Amino acid sequence: MRRLIGLVIAILVAAMIPLWVGGSDIWPRLQRFPLTLLLIMFGMISTCWLINALRLRLLLGDHVGRLGRLRSIGVVMSTEFAICATPGGSGGPLTLMALLARSGVRPARSSAVYAMDQFSDLVFFLCALLGILLYALLHNLSRNQESLLLSSALLMAAGICLCLAVMRFHRHLIRINGRLLHWLKVAPPTRRRWARKLLHFLEAFRDTCTLPRRVLFKVFALTCLHWGLRYSVLYLALKGLGVDLQWGWSFLIQMLSLSAGQLSLLPGGAGAAELTSAALLAPMVGKSTAAAAILIWRAVTYYFYLIAGGPVFLLMLGRPLLHKLQNR
Repeated sequence: MRRLIGLVIAILVAAMIPLWVGGSDIWPRLQRFPLTLLLIMFGMISTCWLINALRLRLLLGDHVGRLGRLRSIGVVMSTEFAICATPGGSGGPLTLMALLARSGVRPARSSAVYAMDQFSDLVFFLCALLGILLYALLHNLSRNQESLLLSSALLMAAGICLCLAVMRFHRHLIRINGRLLHWLKVAPPTRRRWARKLLHFLEAFRDTCTLPRRVLFKVFALTCLHWGLRYSVLYLALKGLGVDLQWGWSFLIQMLSLSAGQLSLLPGGAGAAELTSAALLAPMVGKSTAAAAILIWRAVTYYFYLIAGGPVFLLMLGRPLLHKLQNR
């Protein structure tokens, strides 16, 4: 109950930040925003759920088991709700593993699917940043914009290199981890159990990486389509407010804001994402316009995930738990 109250407080504080930045000028802008465009944006997020469900089924391959199409959409909505409602998105992989286990998918396989999904996202963001850098070379940019682009590209490349290094030198990491656990005086049976789990995960991840190339290409194409739709929400919000900001800059602002939100370890980055996006967007379009755009953007890409995904999460995970309590 305390966690739920904390989440509600965090959401309310985060929603107050754009209102504080924009002041009283934000209300006329929100009232003039086209309702049709807002419905289109909600439809884009619903399409993203369908895309991610298809991506999940492709990554599972022959292990899809009893996971039907409708249930796969529920798994995606519940997982993304857990990502938005837990610090740093830590509840996402746990929710995915718990739901897939009920469809006959082993935890090692489901965690490997989640890791492959995240790796595909990293590759997409790196490619998108390289595209923005190429665009920047053909146009005159300020030093702040250039440093912003370069630092973002370096961080993304470092993340991909780290993932590749973990796959390449996993045996050395297992040995180092074993020595660390021995130094921490962890019992030998516990160390062996963790080592087996890690080996099962690495084996499942290797199997996922050896899927047919056409399947991996489809997964990456769906990844590009998903993030292209989701990261067009802020661009469309600005369009509806009468501002013509280039898509690349709106993409970069969203990526940096959500990264800051993840690093803050707050549920869904509530507060940190709003502050970062306001600091980056206000100098370009003005405070009141930036505040209105941020409020619309977060309503579509954060609050909607909580409102629509919460009942699905309770239906898929809460109902079995309630039955267990009643039986006891």
